[in-house]
Amino acid sequence: MDSAVVLRHAARVRSVHTGAFGPPPWNEGAEQAAAFAARLPADVRRPGFTAALAFDAGEVVGFATAFTTGTPFPTGRCYPQAATSLGPRRTADWLCGAREVDELAVLPDHQGNGIATELLATVTTDAPKGRAWLLTSVRSAPALAFYRRQGWTQATHPAPEGHGIAVFLGPRHPARHLAARPL
Repeated sequence: MDSAVVLRHAARVRSVHTGAFGPPPWNEGAEQAAAFAARLPADVRRPGFTAALAFDAGEVVGFATAFTTGTPFPTGRCYPQAATSLGPRRTADWLCGAREVDELAVLPDHQGNGIATELLATVTTDAPKGRAWLLTSVRSAPALAFYRRQGWTQATHPAPEGHGIAVFLGPRHPARHLAARPL
């Protein structure tokens, strides 16, 4: 999806973000939705930016955004947790220059219909050399299970009862077979 189209639908995309991440286990409020909305105009200008929107009766009901992870590896948001978990060499080799799925959200009343599967596939299908990755919170068992069902490999394994993040490598990522398996 063209970045101009994404920005044209920014208000509805923010609404989907709020609807998807407001309920447990995410419990994200207005502050997180505002931070996402504030990042979006800069994100659409990032190298390799791509997005997909899902519509129902002309309304946005889901979206995914992705872009190329920079070198050096970013240091904001949850990136330090990912880098610490993987170590500097794997972070550089596996994540830098790869397609990073930044956001994937579907309104709760539209979940379970394959929308998230299609959105995820759309923003990762042309990832350079299959190198796609994402991170998600371990607080959401449904999100972890969803990515595993899509063939994604969990590359980091924080404490299951913790509040950390897990890095997932896409199904065609060349390093997915090198990822540590859970104990």
